[in-house]
Amino acid sequence: MLLNQASTTPQILSVSQLNHCAKTLLEQELGSLWLTGEISNFSQPVSGHWYFTLKDNNAQVRAAMFKMRNLRVTFKPQNGMQVLVKASVSLYEPRGDYQLIVDTMQPAGEGLLQQEFERLKLKLAAEGLFAQQWKQPLPQHCQRIGVITSSSGAALHDILQILRRRNPSLEVVIYPTLVQGKEAAQDIVRNIEIANLRQECDVLIVGRGGGSLEDLWCFNEEIVARAIFASTIPIISAVGHETDVTIADFVADLRASTPSAAAELLSRDQKELWQKIDYLQQRLEKAFALFLNTAQQQLERLQLRLKNQHPKAQLALQKQQYQHLHQRLQKSILLYLQHQQQRQQHLAQRLSQIPLAHKVEVQQKALQQWQFRLHNAMQTLLRQQRYQFAQLSGCLESVSPLKVLQRGYTVTTTEQQRLVTSIEQVEIGQLLTTQTTDGQIISIIRQVTAKS
Repeated sequence: MLLNQASTTPQILSVSQLNHCAKTLLEQELGSLWLTGEISNFSQPVSGHWYFTLKDNNAQVRAAMFKMRNLRVTFKPQNGMQVLVKASVSLYEPRGDYQLIVDTMQPAGEGLLQQEFERLKLKLAAEGLFAQQWKQPLPQHCQRIGVITSSSGAALHDILQILRRRNPSLEVVIYPTLVQGKEAAQDIVRNIEIANLRQECDVLIVGRGGGSLEDLWCFNEEIVARAIFASTIPIISAVGHETDVTIADFVADLRASTPSAAAELLSRDQKELWQKIDYLQQRLEKAFALFLNTAQQQLERLQLRLKNQHPKAQLALQKQQYQHLHQRLQKSILLYLQHQQQRQQHLAQRLSQIPLAHKVEVQQKALQQWQFRLHNAMQTLLRQQRYQFAQLSGCLESVSPLKVLQRGYTVTTTEQQRLVTSIEQVEIGQLLTTQTTDGQIISIIRQVTAKS
């Protein structure tokens, strides 16, 4: 029975009006929400709609998912399956049945992981970990590559096979790592830190082969993302197949679609190198032929001039000049050949092994200085954050509802969990719950008295 606020005359409702009011209240107050539970009593009549019960160990609720919505579901629901649904709470007025109208459905484990993925992605993006300005360029000529992956996985086999085929001179350092399971994320972080301490590689490949979202989840862990971001060695993320995307891909200096693609990015094809050598040799041969042709023409002109001059003295002088020019020509040809041969040997030596020891030593010292400065900056920031957290915790504690309850105050609510602040909200016989600092008091109203 409802009381009209303008008078004490009771307002009498029909059952239809009651159900309509209840439906309106449910839809307006609760709106759309996410739930997880087990499917039971699943049915799909000829209409194409789905009807089922969503339950847990202590309760259950009826649910419906209409055809236009369930066509987007990528799996077939079965009784006993744990699912995550987005639904609105409603009431079927003809029978007065409280029910859920389901909008989306996905397997519970994968759905929760996907939500966690999106949450962490937004958090790290807001902190700037994905910003292009922090991406390190890859070295143009790598001498040593580090691979952080499983020592028994197909990914390592593919990487080594491609490097051996394309550039056998490249050295590879393998950091055997767990890439699946609860301990995998910590193991990946540990190996990234070891590689940075040793500074023995020009670049790191971090990844594994394909798998489900659960299999690849260690590459979506926050500690792995922060370890990749903190690395002073450039990192290529090579996780799964081309369609797989992880948090590690966003943080890494470069993302490769597969482990094989990462190996191809870092290795120069030997065939291309030999083609370049052949091209340089052809240019050398053409230049030498042109030089000889020019020298021959000059020699013929000198011979003609000698024939046209009759005096013996002039002839002797011209002969002497001819011999001198001939010696210069031979010497120039010899020097040119030696120079081109040395250049070719130098190019071949650079192609077989590019010395970078001095440059690496200088870069290592610079990286160690930056690492020291970064460590000090992180320690300072951590102390500031701890101090701010302590201040905020104190402020939060001072306004805690539990503190108010400890001072002797209580909080009273109706069965609908509405806070009671006025006697106009209650009536005789109504059940109330009073929250104290050490428990709850359940009471029934026997009398309501207004302030005089």
